[in-house]
Amino acid sequence: MKLLSTRTHTIIGLIVGLALIVAPWLFGFANVGGAAVAVPIWVGIFVLLSELTTTSPVSPFKLVPMGIHIMMDVVTGLFLLVSPWLFGFADLAANAWVPHVVVGFLVAGHALMTRVDDAESSVVE
Repeated sequence: MKLLSTRTHTIIGLIVGLALIVAPWLFGFANVGGAAVAVPIWVGIFVLLSELTTTSPVSPFKLVPMGIHIMMDVVTGLFLLVSPWLFGFADLAANAWVPHVVVGFLVAGHALMTRVDDAESSVVE
């Protein structure tokens, strides 16, 4: 069921992007270094840039159609979800890998719950 408007999706995405950037310090795994720290930071930057360039009513740079953005969010969420195993840090303490799995699942899920029909009306021709 598609419950979220593109406006709500973008606001959530901006918050999640910022949260991912600070996640290593927020969840206390910044000291482990490597991919466990780099992945959420780089994914957070990607999420922020992605949200700022969609056709959402609140995005300043309307470059990427919302339907494509949603697909990118699903792939990004799945990448974040599998990153502990993909990069070999799943054997670290839970605080270093569980946030990746949970946030990855939520990113993909929130994308799949977003209506894209309201984004088209915000594009300036």
